[in-house]
Amino acid sequence: MSLNDHGWGNRPDPEGRKPGGPPDLEELWRDVNRRLGRLFGRKGSGGGTGGGEPPRAFNPRQFGGGIGLLAILVLVIWLGSGFYIVDASQRGVVLQFGRYKESTDPGLHLRLPYPIQSHEIVNLSGVRTVEVGYRGGEKNKVLKEALMLTDDENIVMVQFAVQYLLKDPQAYLFKNRSSDDAVLGAAETAIREVVGKSKMDFVLYEGRDQIAASTAKLIQEILDRYQTGVQIRNVSMQSTQPPEQVQAAFDDAVKAGQDRERQKNEGQAYANDVIPRAQGAAARLIQEANGYKQRVIANAEGEASRFKQVLVEYQRAPEVTRSRMYLDTMQQVMTSTSKIMIDAKSGNNMLFLPLDKIMQAAGAVVTPAASAALPEVLLPRAAAAASNEVPPQLEKQDAPAPRGREALRSRERGER
Repeated sequence: MSLNDHGWGNRPDPEGRKPGGPPDLEELWRDVNRRLGRLFGRKGSGGGTGGGEPPRAFNPRQFGGGIGLLAILVLVIWLGSGFYIVDASQRGVVLQFGRYKESTDPGLHLRLPYPIQSHEIVNLSGVRTVEVGYRGGEKNKVLKEALMLTDDENIVMVQFAVQYLLKDPQAYLFKNRSSDDAVLGAAETAIREVVGKSKMDFVLYEGRDQIAASTAKLIQEILDRYQTGVQIRNVSMQSTQPPEQVQAAFDDAVKAGQDRERQKNEGQAYANDVIPRAQGAAARLIQEANGYKQRVIANAEGEASRFKQVLVEYQRAPEVTRSRMYLDTMQQVMTSTSKIMIDAKSGNNMLFLPLDKIMQAAGAVVTPAASAALPEVLLPRAAAAASNEVPPQLEKQDAPAPRGREALRSRERGER
């Protein structure tokens, strides 16, 4: 009988059964035992049913041999199921009757087969992500998680992602029912606490990095308290904005704030330009005033010192000192003018003395007529002017030279 045809086909059966009938179960079992015997080196007593040998009765020993072989094969497979491999980035956890027994490092390991022992592989280097306030993208918002209340009683919408690693496989598998859900709950709790202690402008603008750092620290503290075996790696703020219902009004407020800052910056720039120049001018005026003060003080001290010296000489020889002072004063007066009008004591006539014409005669000697016309006190001055060259400032006859402060002051002293 063919292996592929156990009496189910349409060929005539050698034992005379009608084609297409069901096979004989006893004959089928004998055929299986015969094949197993050939496999293990035992030869059958004949060439099969087709050799004329009558079919043998059912032998329990042959049945037991096949069952034993099958049992050995199953036992080998069962024992081989205890081998398992742990990669370098993973850790193995062995369970004995469902209870934690040990953790295994990377490599090939052997445990007792199931159901005595089992194992689980935990990836420690893979970065896992939990999204809060959205799923998959920022447009897929979860308003129940995203809407939060700030310290100044404003509502903001915050979307962020938490990336974490596993640091303790035993705590991750056995300390909590679902550590991933615990991370999600801890992240939402932490961000609400941080945002609730902050102002709206701080949350939306300058405080995003600080809020992310504070949130990551608080999440780690909560997870460590729950013994989840999770290590927070990063908190990434995806979006912080006001609710959509007030977005337009909020944009207007933001623009107004930007205009205010721009005007403040322009005013500050103008102040930075004007104030230094004003301070420089003020410092220059102060320095000039201090210089004038020092000059006036020095002149006054010099005049006082000269007056004291003159006083000493005056006390020694009053007449000589008085005459000398008068001559010096007249010299200063005559130096500053080119035309002199002299009132003669003998009559009512006014004498005009053209000193400029006299001084133009460089090198010439004073004439006797001029000497007779000059007063006695002016003769030395006229002689000195005639013997010297004419100064450039005396060449202009119509415009007398300006009088200095010292000359006016000396004249006043002379008159007194």
